[in-house]
Amino acid sequence: MAKKNNKKNPVLISLIHELKKQTSENDVQIWKDIALRLEKSSRSWSEVNLDRISKYIGDKETALIPGKVLSDGDLTKKVTIAAWSFSKKSKEKIKEAGGKTITIEELMKNNPEGKNIRILG
Repeated sequence: MAKKNNKKNPVLISLIHELKKQTSENDVQIWKDIALRLEKSSRSWSEVNLDRISKYIGDKETALIPGKVLSDGDLTKKVTIAAWSFSKKSKEKIKEAGGKTITIEELMKNNPEGKNIRILG
C-alpha cells in the first residue's frame, strides 16, 4: 500500500515530485534523499545554524539543508546555501559574508548531477 501524502503546500508537493523525477532521469540519489526527508513531518526537518555551516562546508561545496537555516553564529566563508526556508536574520548574515541563498529547486536546476553538494541536518 502506498504511503499517503499529508502535505498541503502545493509548492512543497511539486518540489518533492520534481526531486523524485530528477532522481529517475539522471540516476542521482541525492535528490531522492532530499525528497524523502521533505516528505516527513515538518517537525522532523533540519534546523541548521550558520556556525554549523561554517564548520562543515568547504570552499567549493554548496550546503543543502532540507529544512530551515537559522542565524545563530557567524558565517566565515563565501558559500552558496540551498534550503527550504531561511530566517530573515540568517539571510542578512549570509549576504554580509558574501554568500548566496537559493532554493532547493534552483539548486536542482543549476546542478542536476548533484556535484559538490553537502547535505547538513
